Amino acid sequence: MVNSKFHEYLPAIQALNQESPLTKQDLLTEQFLINRTGNLEMYYAPHNEYINNQAKIVIVGITPGWSQMKAAFEQTVKGLKSHHPTDQVLEKAKIAASFAGSMRSNLINMLDQCGIPGIIDAGSSSSLFIEKRPLLHTTSIIKYPVFLQGENYTGHKPAINRTPLLSTYAYDVFPIELRQIKHPALIIPLGKVVERSLRKLLSEKQLPDHSYLFGFPHPSGANGHRKKQFQQVKDELVSVIKSWSKV
Repeated sequence: MVNSKFHEYLPAIQALNQESPLTKQDLLTEQFLINRTGNLEMYYAPHNEYINNQAKIVIVGITPGWSQMKAAFEQTVKGLKSHHPTDQVLEKAKIAASFAGSMRSNLINMLDQCGIPGIIDAGSSSSLFIEKRPLLHTTSIIKYPVFLQGENYTGHKPAINRTPLLSTYAYDVFPIELRQIKHPALIIPLGKVVERSLRKLLSEKQLPDHSYLFGFPHPSGANGHRKKQFQQVKDELVSVIKSWSKV
C-alpha cells in the first residue's frame, strides 16, 4: 500500500547523487523538510510509505533514526535507477531500513527467547527479516524521522504529548496505519515511550483488537538495562505470545 506523499518528493529523490553514499548534507535539507518546530525538525523518508497489511507481527519504534533514513533513501534511489515499480521500490526501502545493526541482533535475541521461532516455524527470529518477511511489518509511532538539534529524537525531551507536531503523528496518523493491519496481530512496542503512547490510544479505544506485548525493552545498545528488564518480564511476554498464537 503506497502513500501519495512519495510522489510529492519523487523529483527531489531522483535528483540525488546516485554515485556516492548519501550524507546529512544531502538529506537533512529544506527540500525534504516536512515541518520545523523549535529545535525539532521532521524530514521525509520513503520507507514508511509501505504498509504490509497482511503482517502477523508488527514491531513499533519511536521514530526512524538517521541510519534508517539513509538506508531507505539509498535503497529507493537504487530501485528507481533500476526502474522497479513503485510498490516494489518502497517495499525494498522498508526492508533495508528495518532495525539494522546491533539493534536488530538484540531484538532477534529477545524474540528468540520469547519463543517466536517456534510460532513462525523457523530456526531463528532473524527469519522475520529474510524469508519470513511477509509475516512482519515494522513501523514507528512517529512516521517520519525527527531530529532534535540535528540528533536522533529519543522520545523524551520534549515529550511527545507536549508537542502538537509529534502528537498529531503519534495519536492521529499512527492509529490509522495500525487499523490497516488485519488482526489478530502481535504488536511489539519497543520501549516505554512507545508503550505509553499505545496504552493511551488503547484507553481511548483508538486501536484495533490486536495482542500487545507490553514490557518489551528497547533493543538499542544504549539501553544498558535491557537485559535486566527483559529477564524481569520474560515469563509474562512468553505468556502473551502463547495466548496470541492460539487465537
